[in-house]
Amino acid sequence: MTTVSRRAMRSWCRVSCALLTLALGSWGVRAPAAGMDDMVLIPGGEFIMGSDRVDAEEMTREYGFGKPLYLDEHPRRRVNLPPFYIDKYEVTYAQYRDFVIARNYWVPGVWKRNGYLLERRVLQIADVARLRRLARDTYRLEGDLGSMDKAALLDAIEARQRQWDRLPIAEVSWEDARNYCTWAGKRLPTEAEWEKAARGNDGREYPWGNDWDRSRANVGGSEEGVMPVGSFPRGRSPYGVYDMAGNVMEWVADWYRAYPGSDYRSRDFGEKFKVVRGGGWGGVGHYALKYFYRAAYRFYVAPGSRFNDLGFRCARDAAEPGQGKE
Repeated sequence: MTTVSRRAMRSWCRVSCALLTLALGSWGVRAPAAGMDDMVLIPGGEFIMGSDRVDAEEMTREYGFGKPLYLDEHPRRRVNLPPFYIDKYEVTYAQYRDFVIARNYWVPGVWKRNGYLLERRVLQIADVARLRRLARDTYRLEGDLGSMDKAALLDAIEARQRQWDRLPIAEVSWEDARNYCTWAGKRLPTEAEWEKAARGNDGREYPWGNDWDRSRANVGGSEEGVMPVGSFPRGRSPYGVYDMAGNVMEWVADWYRAYPGSDYRSRDFGEKFKVVRGGGWGGVGHYALKYFYRAAYRFYVAPGSRFNDLGFRCARDAAEPGQGKE
């Protein structure tokens, strides 16, 4: 990057940050996208959790995986859970925005870069030249921006923001996810709840069945990047839960530990890493392989991690009505 472009970037960052500060101070809450508060009832009873697979093809050695394939999923066993509700979709930009504004909460880094939070009344402060730069560089709008007046630019930017309402929130830590769920009167799902919601009670490999089909999920290597929640109806789980494979990985409540009855040992077990499930759009290289989108696969990361393909959904007990949003 040249000295001139660095200077321009720093200048533009100052403008964007100033506008963002004003936006947060304005406390204008847009209505969330319709239908995104849906939850699905997962019936109580047994389901098959984990797997008894072995790495017969020695994929761990061939690709240099960070942990042995399958072993932390052992043993395959039946787990009995009470009924619970889980979000039909991953938590979206629009939902998380209401939380950020209501609680004056930390703003995800992605919004600082893409301008999602900037409201029209705040953007009006910028002159036309700056709005054109915003439209081109921040909102990635195309077309003849030079011929557009201020009102047209504001309309175009606002339309782009509305397109993003249905994107799954990402770049949030485990604590951020937990705090949102608590505010919404919910909680993070346990690892067992997440897996049951993803694979049903028949022990299937993927939410849609046992055969890998990348057309059913937004998986690594895709040119699309992150996509609106619910974009892959053919990838729904047996209970009708969307995006349990791909789009964004999802935080669950649990620490990364050995399963009961497992003889696999790892130095990473314990209260050091939180489990994340489902695989994300951002996988590259071997992380785009089908193994990482299996319903039983266990990722784990430090609870303070914030990745661009890591989000979450919430759950709640079936016997307890939702509270929160105070």
